[in-house]
Amino acid sequence: MTRDPIDKLLDDATSGKSLFKNREVLHFTFIPNMVLHREEEQKIVTQSLIPLLKKARPSNLLIYGKPGTGKTLVVKKVLDKIQERVKDGSFPIQLLYANAKEETTLYGLLVKFGRQLGLTSQKELPTTGLSISEVFNRLMAVIQNNGLNTVFVVDEIDYLAELVSKSGKDVFYSLTRANERLKKGSLTLIGISNDLTFKERLDPRVLSSLSEEEIVFTNYTVNQINEILTDRIKEAFVPNIVEPAALNLCSAMSGQEHGDARRAIDLLRVAGEIAEREQSDTVKEDHIRRASLKMEEDKETTALNSYPLHEKLLILAVMKANGSTTGEIYQSYKNLCKVTRQKELTQRRVTQMLSEIEMTGLISGKIIHQGMHGRTKKFALTLNPDTVKKAFKEDLSLEDLV
Repeated sequence: MTRDPIDKLLDDATSGKSLFKNREVLHFTFIPNMVLHREEEQKIVTQSLIPLLKKARPSNLLIYGKPGTGKTLVVKKVLDKIQERVKDGSFPIQLLYANAKEETTLYGLLVKFGRQLGLTSQKELPTTGLSISEVFNRLMAVIQNNGLNTVFVVDEIDYLAELVSKSGKDVFYSLTRANERLKKGSLTLIGISNDLTFKERLDPRVLSSLSEEEIVFTNYTVNQINEILTDRIKEAFVPNIVEPAALNLCSAMSGQEHGDARRAIDLLRVAGEIAEREQSDTVKEDHIRRASLKMEEDKETTALNSYPLHEKLLILAVMKANGSTTGEIYQSYKNLCKVTRQKELTQRRVTQMLSEIEMTGLISGKIIHQGMHGRTKKFALTLNPDTVKKAFKEDLSLEDLV
């Protein structure tokens, strides 16, 4: 008699039979005891923040490197170590962290820092309604009144540049000049960026203050990723679960493509989950390959679902008028607006939106020269139309269009 697969899965879960020993080790927030292959970078970040232990203000610091090169991991580990040493409170230090990519507005980013500074009530710092300058003034007041020596860590700081451009308020200038107005306490800024050209978009006055010290994190090699994964496997999985061939494939796929250790760790976790669901005794090469396909599809679906309705309509317009000019896409977009009973946006705004979506890589644009008629730009979808249809099918406003 064949055993019910549901019962087997539930029995294995309740009896503790799992391929995993500790899944958290494969989560991006996990900080290992030893950060492998980043000894020099840890040393530089630590040295730049040592003035805090000597009751002085450190220099502002900019950290560059592609995704998955250990930037955030190293900074968080150094900050944790410093925080452990200043528990006595004789020199009050407040270490704050926010990811600019997770905030849709500059206001929201500043409020996140304010909450960490202790402005927890709506009265002290409302989630909407104040000017950017007033929010900033309230943060400065807390720092000064308590004599706090603060470190603001802004992860993916290149997104903050976008928030600044949208709001027209140059908070970079205010942050880098904050110490000139503080009579007590201090503010140090640590910026972490995936974009090596990020500085080119900054005001020269800001740049001189912001980049007092800089570090570039290089990509991991295949061998380094292999060692990082081997270290995580020891803590994350039951012994002898991940086959050597699967480990090597996972390392090779991540190392050769982009040197991204975070993606390699995610890939290993998803492969483990697939293997566990299938009640496999080990994680095999095939699980790694299937995990890679699943992650790519999930990433695209998440990106598509994150767009507001009009951006979704525009992506559908590009899909339906594939390889067409901006004008033709706009006509297709207007037709979709009629079907969904939406008020259409202007062609100028739609052209801006096309450029913004193009930056994400979901669509690509190509300039076409038309001789005496000048130039035009044609757009095409870069992903499979079925992925778009699958992502938008759950949106009730779009169900008749896909």
